[in-house]
Amino acid sequence: MFDNFLIRPDSLRNEQRDGQTTGFTLAVRHANYRGCYLSLHNGYYLEVDGTEYPTSVQTFEINGKAPRTFDEIRTAVHEHWDYDDEGILHIAAPGGLAPGRHTIRLQQSVLAAYGYLPTDEEWVKNPPKPGSGAGSDKTPEIVTYTLDLTEAEAAR
Repeated sequence: MFDNFLIRPDSLRNEQRDGQTTGFTLAVRHANYRGCYLSLHNGYYLEVDGTEYPTSVQTFEINGKAPRTFDEIRTAVHEHWDYDDEGILHIAAPGGLAPGRHTIRLQQSVLAAYGYLPTDEEWVKNPPKPGSGAGSDKTPEIVTYTLDLTEAEAAR
């Protein structure tokens, strides 16, 4: 539904720690107008310029809390991600991204709570891999974005 607006266009940044570029970040929004309980957020299928970044290198920052892995988020059963709130997706990628234009393919994986589905119990125990289409809620397709990373943003 809102999958073309999941990434804020000017949000691509490299991330630095102790003078080293450790990866990059994107500001993301929730695709469902109702938001979701954070424990239902399963991560992202993320591909940048043909390189796939699995959930194992992704952390997610929301609600004023430090970035957390999706395994940690799975236990946040009382914490809500409201539709209007922007989250920050952190990707561990030593060296980050080069300045310039980047093609980003993204699919948000959120286990929707629309009532009982036969897959619900299995997906809670073994969440589907983002990008498979399973558990993609309002983002059934992988969406392609083209974002620019300026020299200043690359040096951040």
